[in-house]
Amino acid sequence: MPATPNLAMPLLFAAQAQKEITHNEAITLIDVLLCGCVEAVASDPAALVPQAGQAWIIGAPPVGLWSGRAGQLAVFTAGGWRFVPAVSGMRLFDRTSQVVRRCNGTSWPAPPPIADPAGGTTIDVEARSALTVLLAALRGSGLLNAT
Repeated sequence: MPATPNLAMPLLFAAQAQKEITHNEAITLIDVLLCGCVEAVASDPAALVPQAGQAWIIGAPPVGLWSGRAGQLAVFTAGGWRFVPAVSGMRLFDRTSQVVRRCNGTSWPAPPPIADPAGGTTIDVEARSALTVLLAALRGSGLLNAT
């Protein structure tokens, strides 16, 4: 039985149901979105070598096949490019930048970098150490951008 590339979700065989095309399309997009990851932010699909199941956030200004689709998600499938409108609040892990990007309705900014504690006239070594460990954990999970 055919399956989707990311989560191996089963697809219907042709003529198994009258809605197989719509159903398969939905399952394919669900497979990519449930993965919760994009390869990167990109503007030119011609510069990519995509594989089925990979997705990108379309940056500005998009060109070629992505023209006019800034901010959307581009999903590559066996049938070519599929586009998913972004929803404000949607979160996806950017594999290239190693951060979680959140759609603000118009764009997908990376979280701002936060520097480790430094300086000051009164230094609490224990508090500074705890903050450094916390910041490292947040960076490691992609919730903060590396400095």
